[in-house]
Amino acid sequence: MTQVLLVEDNKVNQLVAKGVLNKFGLTTDIAENGVKAIEALKQACEDKPYTLILMDCQMPEMDGYEASLQIRSGIAGERYQNIPIIAMTANAMQGDREKCLTAGMSDYLSKPIHSDRLYAKLCEWLNR
Repeated sequence: MTQVLLVEDNKVNQLVAKGVLNKFGLTTDIAENGVKAIEALKQACEDKPYTLILMDCQMPEMDGYEASLQIRSGIAGERYQNIPIIAMTANAMQGDREKCLTAGMSDYLSKPIHSDRLYAKLCEWLNR
């Protein structure tokens, strides 16, 4: 079973994304900011680790950029240093993709999230 961690502060976006991910047959946990995401990764069961993170960029307490930098540095545990992190952001301006990649994110999706684009990204990263 594929475990996905959805890091998103907006309740509506959480419901929509979780519904789409469930439709794809993925088990999804939600963290509402970067601090909670790192806690969730640290507390994940050894036999059911997360295999992918969908990370919102703009969140209170700790944004997706800082959370990704910390995950890559090993703060959430060595096993997650190379986990695929797909950024989800409402900012679709020039340079945003590069900002995400510089923060250690693996890929980038602009909001609103379309299920076909999300599915393509999931297939790409979960089949590596």
